[in-house]
Amino acid sequence: MLDHVSLGVTDIERSKAFYDRALRPLGVERLYAESANDAGYGVHPKAFFWIGQRASVQTGTHVAFFAPDRAVVDRFYAEAMAAGGRDNGPPGLRPRYHAHYYGAFVLDPDGHNIEAVCRLSPR
Repeated sequence: MLDHVSLGVTDIERSKAFYDRALRPLGVERLYAESANDAGYGVHPKAFFWIGQRASVQTGTHVAFFAPDRAVVDRFYAEAMAAGGRDNGPPGLRPRYHAHYYGAFVLDPDGHNIEAVCRLSPR
């Protein structure tokens, strides 16, 4: 079981602006920071997703956030793209993963693959 995830970013202000907007539809918000060079996101009172300023970052990271329904996946994708994300797979079914796997993938400003996924059948 995971407690938290941390990603390195090259521009903390740009990344905070991206994640503030992209994660809002998922009910995830910036809660606090331990310094000017990091930010913790989560659901009050627990931050479980952290970003921190680094001189350089490694890409290849993939973080998937739970979405309660497909409409939230769609909103995540729209907000992430509007916040400067790059498409890495638009909202849609991925039956090769699971019969009801509905996800969207966006590359954040540093190239990390950020996903929102709903595994529930449509209501």
